[in-house]
Amino acid sequence: MHKSRMVIHGAKILVLSAVLALAVSCGITLPGTGERSQLYVLTPNSAFPDDLLKVDWQLLVEQTTSPSGLNSQRIAVAYSPIELDYFARANWTDRAPEMVLRLLVENFENSGSIIAVGRDSIGLRSNIVLKTELREFQAEYDKAEASSGATGSGKAPNIHVRISAKLVKMPQRIIVASRTFEQIVPAKRNSMESIVVAFDEALGETLTEIVVWTLTEGENIVGEAKK
Repeated sequence: MHKSRMVIHGAKILVLSAVLALAVSCGITLPGTGERSQLYVLTPNSAFPDDLLKVDWQLLVEQTTSPSGLNSQRIAVAYSPIELDYFARANWTDRAPEMVLRLLVENFENSGSIIAVGRDSIGLRSNIVLKTELREFQAEYDKAEASSGATGSGKAPNIHVRISAKLVKMPQRIIVASRTFEQIVPAKRNSMESIVVAFDEALGETLTEIVVWTLTEGENIVGEAKK
């Protein structure tokens, strides 16, 4: 009986070896055997204007929305205004809208100008609600560079970040201010590391502008309500 089990076990190993050899010879990549994706993370900003307004009201930041093509961990790349693709084996550590939301809340906290700020999931009773939509968040190559758009060769891309922001007055729930923020930052080299650094710079500048605008406009809104 023991010998029979050994024969069966040996047969299984031979079959598995044959499958792997066939996959390699046919150029097939089996799940778990290909190159691993590199994960990238962006950082919150900690530098703000010295004259940044300090406020005593409460801000709730709703979940950032985005088109389905950007609602992904994959790092988006575009070769024309009507094409959207993704870099191979390069991902964010979270879905792009979730990453933007986290960094936006951290930026408000790092500003030191507002203590009562939080995501809508914590149920904060706020004076103002900030709604954001991520509309552009991709590396953009010229169409002429499409054939050499792979990292490591060709011209470096521009990083395009655009976020629409709206302020909602509570408890009336009416939109009282809106603005679109946009940054385009050229990557220094056509490498994944340089591209991510440019993403970090473009998003950092955009979120800093949103923080400054929100505090300024929000103070005006709350101040009017107190009169």
